[in-house]
Formats: sequence, structure tokens, C-alpha cells
Amino acid sequence: MHPAPALAAGRAAASPASPPPPADPVSELVRAQHDRLRRFVGRHVGNRSEADDITQQAFAEMSLSYHRFRGDSKPSTWLYGIALNLIRNHLSRAPERRYAFVDIDTLASDPSPEPGPPAQAEWRQMVGLVDRAMSEIPQDLRDLIHLIAVEELSYEEAAQRLALPIGTVRSRLSRARAQLRIRMRARGICLDG
Repeated sequence: MHPAPALAAGRAAASPASPPPPADPVSELVRAQHDRLRRFVGRHVGNRSEADDITQQAFAEMSLSYHRFRGDSKPSTWLYGIALNLIRNHLSRAPERRYAFVDIDTLASDPSPEPGPPAQAEWRQMVGLVDRAMSEIPQDLRDLIHLIAVEELSYEEAAQRLALPIGTVRSRLSRARAQLRIRMRARGICLDG
């Protein structure tokens, strides 16, 4: 028998046992960040259709320039930087999307929707109290609250990110909320509604 066919047959037999080739990092980043990036863009732009367009453009630009990624940050951080630049460009070119232009008479009768200085001071104080209370609960529970409340992930997305069963995510979140409630109550603030 000729050695070449035997070698090829040996390689074919070995290939199922060998690990699959590494996944494309661009595709992995798109899969991992798509929903979260779309929410991020949507919060800044406010229009779902425009948010979808900007999200798509961010992924396209990331894909085209991935070879220039230096690795100084996480790829997701770099992607969000691209998206934020696109959002800024979009908003700077379309100021009518950010502001409703009205005449001076309308402004005189319409109070500012922004809270006044006393309400802003109260809000800053409340945020400080929550930050201190959060720093007192275990790190894993803090991380879970951050994923659900700040990053606005669903329970399923948080479970996937943390590699935990969804029931564990639910029970830990319940425990985290209970501990936060106790610490806030100790500071004189009731979070029970």
C-alpha cells in the first residue's frame, strides 16, 4: 500500500478527536454583545429603528477594523467605544432628535422637567446610601444585582453570563435584594414600596 493514502486515512480518523478550530472572534463578539449593545444604543438614541441601524453599523465597523485592535482593553469595551462614537456623530448631525424647538412663550409657561436643586441633592444622597449598602453585601450578589439592575439583563442572560442555573440566579437575586433592603432599613430608608 502506498504511504500517502494511509497517512490521509490516519488524519481523517484523528480529526473527529481533535478539538474544533477556534471560533471567529468577531462572530463571537457579535453573538455575545448584540442584544446588550442594541439596548445601550437605544437608550442613547431613543428611536428603535435608528438604534438598530447604529448597532449594525458598529458591528460592521468593528468587523472591518478588528485587525487593528491592539488589545489594550477588552474587545467589548472597544466595541462600545465604536458605538458611542457613532451615537455622538448621529446626535450631532441631528439635533432636532434631541431637542424640541419651541418659541420663547412656550418656554415661559412650561417648567423644566429636570428636578430642582433640593431634589438633586436628595437623589445624590440616596445614591450614596445605596452605594454604601451595596458595598456591604457579598461581591457575587453585588455582581448579580449589577447585571440585572444596571446592565438590564434578563434572568436567562444573567444565568448564561454567570454559568449558573436560572433557579440559582433567582434565589441569589432574592437574597441580594433582601440584604440590600435590611441595610437600607438600617439607614432609615424603606425600599418595600
